[in-house]
Amino acid sequence: MSDDEDMEEYDPEEEEPEEEKDEKETDEEEKEEGEEAEEFIPNPITEDIMKEGLSLLCKTGNGLSHAYVKLEAKDKELTDISLLSSYIHLRYVDLSENRLSDLSPLNNLTHLLWLKLDYNRLQSARMVELPYLQIASFAYNQIIDTEGITHPKLASLDLKGNNIKKITGLDPQKLSNLHTLELRGNQLESTLGLELPKLKSLYLVTFWV
Repeated sequence: MSDDEDMEEYDPEEEEPEEEKDEKETDEEEKEEGEEAEEFIPNPITEDIMKEGLSLLCKTGNGLSHAYVKLEAKDKELTDISLLSSYIHLRYVDLSENRLSDLSPLNNLTHLLWLKLDYNRLQSARMVELPYLQIASFAYNQIIDTEGITHPKLASLDLKGNNIKKITGLDPQKLSNLHTLELRGNQLESTLGLELPKLKSLYLVTFWV
């Protein structure tokens, strides 16, 4: 018998040995599980992040003490801001470019004037009524409605780049000071529900050049 006949033919299309195939599938599954676990790892805001982001020392409301009133904590991959509920003197808060889905810790910040939460994972902009909030931006989230926005001094509201189809819950009596509303980049079917007495600037359509 010739050497050629003794040698087994190599077929590039032949399936991998079952053992190697199983090992590869296991490795791929572990990799996918690892990526998924990494995506959902909780990452709460910490005292160190707070210290790094706090600025603008001002007198508190009663004038008897001082507190930092501005916080910037952008692009920290934060998933939890529970710690903020105790920073009741904050007036300016920027938490853009994180992974936030819960706004409830901000309900205690009754002195808020300015709030920016662009590029997070919010499905709602619902909050308790904040008596002094004037500017709020929730652009490029996953918000599906306009319910729960009742801040009486709100003058500018940015909701562009979300998944809003209908305008509901914008009470003209509660939002009597709202003059600028940004709704571009949503899935609006109509403008029914827009009855805001002082609205001067309404943005609905994105123009491409």
